[in-house]
Amino acid sequence: MNRKAAFISMVLAFLFLQGCASVQMASNEEDSAAKAFNVTPEKSTIYLFRDEFMGAAVTMDVYLDGKFQGFTGANTYFVWVVDPGEHEIKSIAENDEVVNLTTEPGKIYYIWQEVKMGIMSGRNKLTIVDEERGKKGVNASKLIDVSQAEKILAARKKNESE
Repeated sequence: MNRKAAFISMVLAFLFLQGCASVQMASNEEDSAAKAFNVTPEKSTIYLFRDEFMGAAVTMDVYLDGKFQGFTGANTYFVWVVDPGEHEIKSIAENDEVVNLTTEPGKIYYIWQEVKMGIMSGRNKLTIVDEERGKKGVNASKLIDVSQAEKILAARKKNESE
């Protein structure tokens, strides 16, 4: 095997092993309910989805308005029902990516988290997409359980301090 092929193999193996923590999934009932794409008239709904298999083992931290929500894995998504107004969605991988949204009541917004090749880990890109692309991406994915976010963050901080 030549040096270039060996290097590529090493990088791919590293990316596969990076971020092997499992993503906490919501129940099938919660997933089905979120995929009904219902709106609350006085609220805004934001979906963030990652519908790719590339970088399957790489997890990426996600924050909504500065609060840790959990992390994505391949074919997963978040859904948030929020007050209308300004919102910041931040995703952390090898790079930090931020999308700022001004939401309106009764509307749904879709953000695609795309995995990119990085140097030491996966990179990410966030893109606001239209309803057709958004629903397709969400339907190809499974809902993440955000109720465990605080526990995950506390465990991570404990591990980092040891």
